[in-house]
Amino acid sequence: MTWVFTAMTVLALMVLLSGERGNVTLRNLAKPVASAGFVGVALSAGALDTNFGTWIFLGLVLGASGDVLLLGASQTAFLVGLVAFLLGNVAYIAAFFTLGVDSGVSFIAASVALVVGALVFVWLRPHLPTAMVGPVIGYIAVISTMLVVAVGATASGATPMLLAGAVAFYLSDLSVARDRFVAPGFVNRVWG
Repeated sequence: MTWVFTAMTVLALMVLLSGERGNVTLRNLAKPVASAGFVGVALSAGALDTNFGTWIFLGLVLGASGDVLLLGASQTAFLVGLVAFLLGNVAYIAAFFTLGVDSGVSFIAASVALVVGALVFVWLRPHLPTAMVGPVIGYIAVISTMLVVAVGATASGATPMLLAGAVAFYLSDLSVARDRFVAPGFVNRVWG
């Protein structure tokens, strides 16, 4: 398994460096393979053996599809990729619910997420093309819900790594949004 993680790390570095150096061909080859690596790791870890794992696997497949779609420069490709990631987050929400979710803690987390989501939208809004306003609002709502449900699942006994992964995903998507709409740059691509 170590060689798989090593290969995925090398591919991720190739994606970053090729994008920074303008080598679109290498980036377009390395990114789908790196994304498929996550799917492969999930399969080899027995993802399809449990309800939780099956939902996570579906989310990873949708995320890999989104990664490929985001390679396109057009707004349409970005929008379809956004929908793929949105549906991936719905799959993660379903996965987290299979573990049990503390509704009281989730309610408190939802209050915080509502404020944070509104601030994210206020930050992005001046930079969004009109056609992207609705989809971005929808995506913020769904990824915020994913984070809220992760908080509730962790409070209900799920491993804290689940919450750490959800937070990392949320922050990564902020980097993608910043790179796409606000200020493109290498730092965004390192995290996003």
